[in-house]
Amino acid sequence: GVDLGRRMADCGIQTVIFTDISRDGALTGVNVAACKAFGEATGLQVIASGGVKSLDDLTALRREGVYGAILGKAIYQKNFSVREAMELLCVK
Repeated sequence: GVDLGRRMADCGIQTVIFTDISRDGALTGVNVAACKAFGEATGLQVIASGGVKSLDDLTALRREGVYGAILGKAIYQKNFSVREAMELLCVK
């Protein structure tokens, strides 16, 4: 994974989606540490995917410098709304 990420960065790619498939759709919490480590090791901006269950996950990703997150099941199950996520992250 990291080697591929570095090759992607060398080719000019700047942003990638990092999916923890063991957490995808499981609402078990996002793997913040892995997303952060991948971004640091490759120099890529990381969009986290898989496991986001609450606004706390978004706060943790932001605190660790993760570029973005994909929201799916948490929105469909109404754990929080898109509006709440946008308000938390100050997106206008």
